[in-house]
Amino acid sequence: MNHSMLPRLVTPCVAAVAITGSALVASAGEPCPGFVADETRPETDPPAVKWEDGWLVPYEETIPGTDVTFRMVPVPGGTFQFGSPADEEGRDGVEGPQCEVAVAPFWMSACEVTWSEYKAFMRMLELFTALESAGVKVVTEANEVDAVTAPSALYDPTTTFINGEEPDQPAVTMTQYAARQYTQWLSGLTGRFYRLPAEAEWEYACRAGTDTPFSCAAEALDDVAWFAENADDTTHAVGEKQPNAWGLYDMHGNASEWVVDELVEAGYADLQEKDGPVAVADTIRWPTDVESRVVRGGAYYDEPAQCRSAARRASEDEAWKDVDPNLPKSPFWYTEEPALGIGMRLVRPVSAPTTAEARRRWWQADNPDIVFDVDDRVSQGRGARGLVDPELPARAEEIGFED
Repeated sequence: MNHSMLPRLVTPCVAAVAITGSALVASAGEPCPGFVADETRPETDPPAVKWEDGWLVPYEETIPGTDVTFRMVPVPGGTFQFGSPADEEGRDGVEGPQCEVAVAPFWMSACEVTWSEYKAFMRMLELFTALESAGVKVVTEANEVDAVTAPSALYDPTTTFINGEEPDQPAVTMTQYAARQYTQWLSGLTGRFYRLPAEAEWEYACRAGTDTPFSCAAEALDDVAWFAENADDTTHAVGEKQPNAWGLYDMHGNASEWVVDELVEAGYADLQEKDGPVAVADTIRWPTDVESRVVRGGAYYDEPAQCRSAARRASEDEAWKDVDPNLPKSPFWYTEEPALGIGMRLVRPVSAPTTAEARRRWWQADNPDIVFDVDDRVSQGRGARGLVDPELPARAEEIGFED
C-alpha cells in the first residue's frame, strides 16, 4: 500500500477528542486526524472528500500505548441501490428487493483489522486484572455501564490460529459482541468514535460507485480478492491485492466482516415503502436474537457468488462454537468454519452520536443471553472489565504493567 501521499496535517491531535458532536474538531480546537480545513483539495491517495469547510483525507491512527498503526480512508457520500437485482447470479431472497439509500461521508479502515491490532485488545485481559488489583481505574456499579469487557483467553489457540497469526493477517473468529467491544475500546483510547459499519454503509463502500456484482469486472476478481480459487484455503496478509476505487482492500475476499445489523428473511422489502432515498440510520436492523447477525464480504473459502457486493451470510452462534467445551459457551470466540474466516473492519462517521446511550448502542451487548454469558465469564475470572480513556496507557505504566 502507498502511504507516501498522506498530507502533513493529518497527524494525530495532541488534545483528546470528545466523542460527541462533530468528529472534526479536537477539544482544544485543533484539526483532527482525517480532516484538512482548506479551500484547495489536498493531493491524497485515495482522493480527499469534500465536507463542509474542508476535506476528509486518509490518515493513519496509532493505537495508544503501542506502535501498531492502521489506515483510515474517506468514503464519499452519495446514493446507491442497496441489495442485488432479482436477476443477479447467486442472489437469494434476503438480498432484495433493491431500494435507494442515501449515505453520508465517513472514514473506513483501508484493511480488515489485523492480528497486530486485535492482539493489543486481547492483552487488556491482563491489564484490566492488574488495574483492579492495584485499585486503579476500578470498575464500580456506578461506572460499569461504560466499562469495556476484554475477551477471555483462548481455550485452544490452535483453532483460532489455524490459518496463522502473523501481525498483518486479518484477525478472525471473534463474535460480533467482541468486535463491538473492540470498537468501544479503540474509541476510548483515541477519543474518536469508531464502530462497526451499518450494513448499507458496508455495501456502499464495497461497490465504490459500481452497480455490478463486483466492484471490478467478474473476470478480474483474482486481482482484488482472496477466495476459493486462489487462496490455498487460508487467509493472507491484508492489502496484498488491488484496492477498489475508494482505496479499500479485501472487500470481496480474505475474511468476511461483521456489520452491526441482524439478517431479516424479508430482505429490504419494507424499505421500499419509504419515500425517497432512505437514510442509513433507517436501514439498520438492530439485532435482538443472538444468532442471525449479518456478515458481509467473501472469505478465503468462498466461491465468487458469495463474494459479490450484495452477498450476505447470517451468523449461527451455537453451530460456530460446536467444540467449545465451556458452559456457557464463549461470548467472545468461535471455533468452527465459517467463523475461521470472519473478521471485522472499522468505520468512523464524520459526526459521532451526541448521547452516551446512542454510542453504547453501537458497542455493547444487545441481548440478555449475551449479557448473562459475559457476566458469567467475568465472575469466574475468565474475562475482565476496565475503564478506557486516553490516560489508560499512562495508568498501565504507573502500575508497572508489562505484557
